[in-house]
Amino acid sequence: MKSTVITKIINISLRGATLVSKFLLIFFLARFLEPAEVGLYGLLMASVGYAIYWVGFDFYTFSSREIIGAERKLWGGMLKDQAVFFLFIYLLLLPLLMLVFIKGLMPWYLAPWFFLLLILEHLGQELNRLLVAISEPLFASFVLFVRSGAWVCVVLPLMWLDPELRKLETVLAAWSVGVGVACCLGFTRVVHLRLKGWLTAVDWHWVWKGIKVAVPFLLATLAVRGILTVDRYWVQATSDMDLLGAYVLFMGIATAVISFLDAGVFVFIYPALIAAYRNGDSDKFKAGMHQLTLQTVLVGGVISLLAFVLLGPVLSWLDKPFYIEKAGLFSWIMLAMILYGLSMIPHYGLYAKGADKHIILSHLAGLVVFPPSAYMLSRSNGELAVPYALCISFALIFFWKLYAYAVLRGKSCAKNVQLSL
Repeated sequence: MKSTVITKIINISLRGATLVSKFLLIFFLARFLEPAEVGLYGLLMASVGYAIYWVGFDFYTFSSREIIGAERKLWGGMLKDQAVFFLFIYLLLLPLLMLVFIKGLMPWYLAPWFFLLLILEHLGQELNRLLVAISEPLFASFVLFVRSGAWVCVVLPLMWLDPELRKLETVLAAWSVGVGVACCLGFTRVVHLRLKGWLTAVDWHWVWKGIKVAVPFLLATLAVRGILTVDRYWVQATSDMDLLGAYVLFMGIATAVISFLDAGVFVFIYPALIAAYRNGDSDKFKAGMHQLTLQTVLVGGVISLLAFVLLGPVLSWLDKPFYIEKAGLFSWIMLAMILYGLSMIPHYGLYAKGADKHIILSHLAGLVVFPPSAYMLSRSNGELAVPYALCISFALIFFWKLYAYAVLRGKSCAKNVQLSL
């Protein structure tokens, strides 16, 4: 029992350290780099993050459950089939992603970094998910820390001590090394499992089954992540890289609300919601939803308030007057993220009930509404057009999910209900 508690504490600590490292990175980059470089970093990071979903295809939503429910002797074959599928996706999509540079959306000198980080981040993400699926959560958290946190703890002191290192290439090199080491650690652990089945023929029926399961998840993910990728390109296209730098900084602060909610609230509550619904325990499900609502509002509210209180001192510490001049962006960006955080309350209620359709449609609606909203608002609101459009999109997503959950609220929990998630 004691060892279990210690393991959980270490696990939470590693994930907390990862989150704090990512949170601090954007502040120090804003101090060390020029706003235009911060903007480029944010653009590259968002582009890599979005492209990962395309090459990964959300296939893990199928493969993870298959591995968990299968005998160990079948794991090797499943991993081989998944690897072949990813190789096919790479061959199909990587050439198409060159359009980002051909069309001038990002400068050519970032192309090698983009493709290197895309491949490494995707492999690291899939290895993390695999480690969780095979009941190695502590090692998975350690690999995640190496991938997203440890390199930050190394590169920031170096940039502080040596002004010559204060450039975007230093950050990208450290990022590449960090995720590369994480991939090596993950691969080493998989090799030590001594799995069999690598030489069996590819089970294309299994792969096709996985594609059909993954597509709905992929659509929902691409839609909501698309909003938070298109926004940066829109700012770049309608303003300049300096403004994009300010936008990336304020967005980094605002998205911390979602990151803390995900790590401190959602991940602990939603599995119990699913279990309660599947077991037909209506009282436990309602109690779980009440707990989810209360904790989301309290934690999100406290973090948002802290962000507003600390924003002034932080911007002064950065010693970059430009960020202070553009501080008006922050309130609207934060409002958009608060709306997104609140939308996760009915989201997990719908998720537990297997109401995938409403989740997917709400996300698609939010993505469809964003470009015309940004375009129309840009005529009269200038720099605030994109934050306003974000608020409109995430408000639509929130109220769509809230209405859908209210309609389904009376739906009784039933044992052995077949969920599509």
